[in-house]
Amino acid sequence: MTKGRMEAFTDGVIAVAITIMVLDMKVPARADLASLAAVAPTFLVYVLAYVNVAIFWNNHHHMLHASEHVDGRVLWANLFLLFWITLVPFALRWINESSVAALPTASYGVVLLMSAFGYQALERGLIAVNGPQSKLAIAIGADWKETGSMLAYVAGVALAFVNPWISIAIYVAVAVIWFVPDRRIESGLKA
Repeated sequence: MTKGRMEAFTDGVIAVAITIMVLDMKVPARADLASLAAVAPTFLVYVLAYVNVAIFWNNHHHMLHASEHVDGRVLWANLFLLFWITLVPFALRWINESSVAALPTASYGVVLLMSAFGYQALERGLIAVNGPQSKLAIAIGADWKETGSMLAYVAGVALAFVNPWISIAIYVAVAVIWFVPDRRIESGLKA
């Protein structure tokens, strides 16, 4: 399989996940501000989930752009990543239907954590197949941002049982950190 075909497949899967997320949103019961305010938490959780999926997609695109070859290990790592990304709509729906309860919020953190593991496995697989002197390998260097994000997700999962909104704040903080595509890769592509 070519890198382009894997990227096109990934784009399609992520597009479906985003579509499912928006279709699961409930509209306000009435046409007034009170009804709109009642669904505001649902909308905010949707925005967070959308941004998280978009961040994975955006960084995935940059990572593949810095790579030339894929192999079976890379394909499986990509499928592992996509499996967890496709669970975002499920976790989002559970959070919304539970009114931001502890277990659903923790489950969303698990989905994010496992997606991060999948992304890291994909990154390592691409570096292995493209070599230690590849653009990607040189650009990545130390993975402090990835490791810090995973630790934050673990904290978010645990703290969901103290207060789910603390977890949501942690998930937002990680999203803010990753909102701009990985500069290491962008800088490496310019070199």
